[in-house]
Order: sequence, then C-alpha cells, then structure tokens
Amino acid sequence: MTIAIFGNTFRPTILSILKVLFEYFHDKEVRLLLDSQLYEYFNENSDEKWPEPLLIDSDTFSADLALSIGGDGTFLTTAARIGAKNIPILGINTGRLGFLADVSGDQLLYALDAIMTNTLSIEERTLLKVEFSDQRNMHYPVVLNDVAILKQDSSSMLTIHTFLNGEAFNSYHADGLIIATPTGSTAYSLSVGGPILVPQANTILLSPIASHSLTVRPLVIPDDWVVDLEVVTRNGFYQVALDGRSTVLEQELKIRITKADYTTKVARQQHHSFVDTLKSKLMWGLDKRN
Repeated sequence: MTIAIFGNTFRPTILSILKVLFEYFHDKEVRLLLDSQLYEYFNENSDEKWPEPLLIDSDTFSADLALSIGGDGTFLTTAARIGAKNIPILGINTGRLGFLADVSGDQLLYALDAIMTNTLSIEERTLLKVEFSDQRNMHYPVVLNDVAILKQDSSSMLTIHTFLNGEAFNSYHADGLIIATPTGSTAYSLSVGGPILVPQANTILLSPIASHSLTVRPLVIPDDWVVDLEVVTRNGFYQVALDGRSTVLEQELKIRITKADYTTKVARQQHHSFVDTLKSKLMWGLDKRN
C-alpha cells in the first residue's frame, strides 16, 4: 500500500501527528510519500529525521490513499493536488470545525487501524469545473467546495448577470455570489444563509452575498445545468475565488460553471455519517437548556 501525506505547515500540532504516523506505519508494508514542503518543515522543526524520504515534488504521483493533515482548507488543497487520480482522501483535523477533515486527534489510531483493515468507507463528492471566456489555462480549474464572485478594491456592489442553461435567470445586485457543491454548502455558503445539502444531492447551490434585494434567496438547481456569469463593476474588475484560490479578472471576462467529469473520493471511518458530522460539528440534537 502507498499512502501520500499532505499537511498544513502553519499548525505546529502537525509534528505530533506525523510522528504518530511514522511510528504506526514503520513496521508495516506501507510506503509513505511525503509532500516535499511538509518534509522540509518536519526536518527543520523536529528532533527526529524522516528516514529514506519518498517526496512528492509535483502532481505526478500515484498512491492508494491520501492523508490530509490540517483543516478543511488543507483538504481542499489536497483534493486539488489529487485531481482526477481517483485517490481517496482521509482528513485528519488539526483545525477548528472540520467537515471534510473530520478525524480528530483522539480518533487517529482508530482511523489508522481502519486503513490497515481496509474498512474505510468511500464517499464520492461532486466537483465543479470553471472556464473563462478568454480560454485561459487554469492550473486547478476544478473546485470541491465553491466558486465565489467577489468585489475587488471597491465598496460598491457587483451586478452579476446569471444565465441557467443559456436562459437569462437573474441579475444579482450584491457583494458577491457563491456557486457551491453540496460539499460546499457547509462552507462559505452556510455563512451567508445558504441551506445545508447532503453530499449525495445531485445539485448546485447559488447563494448571494449581502443581496441588495430582500426577495432574493439562495437557489438549488440540478448539477447537470450550465451556469454562465457576466459581472459588471464600477471599477472594471472583480475577484473570483476557486476553493479559496483567488484571482482578479477584468469585467469583460465571462465565467462558465459546469459539473466536472470526475469526482473527489472522501474516505471516512465506517459508521461515521454526514448526520454524525452535523451532530458533532453543529451540535444538532443537543439540548443546551440545562
């Protein structure tokens, strides 16, 4: 078995996690691939040295499983690195909320045992593909969570002309617009009042950010629909964030969003469902009155 390891080097707690992984796997028939930046961080900040490192220096690698150590942002970065390789990703949480990276420190050894006994469950998550009218080559044009259209260096609102399957649908006058997958419904979209969607829903979510009209609300559409966006701004520029990876565009550039032709595989411990995640992360079902 080959396991690729990625992580957030801005959280020192990753050192203790890496030591646990090294000690757990060192006498097992497992080959560990370590992201090169993570390897440098480990050697610079740990008394131990990672022996005989097999490093990931680019996106041309192969593995049976990927471990993402950090928060949900790290998981999104890992998913981008995995791309269409069809490698399941298990998220080990060193962040805060953690809907994707949901293995906490006290569950780590149980999760590692599940890897060795091949008892992890695998969920397929929808991805969205983003294309621009100038046909630019984006390094990571696919998102697991969301595409966010945002203001850039201006306090004035955006006007976002939105077309669904080629038909004019709405012109959003707002601070921005989020186009999210079901996975992304618990991320940025949730913070602006969007609904929570189960990961298995075959849908796309459109959530306006601070809409000028109180009658405009989030909209759920089938994920085989095509979403086209034309943005008008006062200063001629706007910002687009693909799973947090931001770039500034001229307003003349149009955006097309479609369902990607592959999925991300999310590895979970068995008997750990999305409902369990909602209960533990959002404390649903708990009575706080006592």
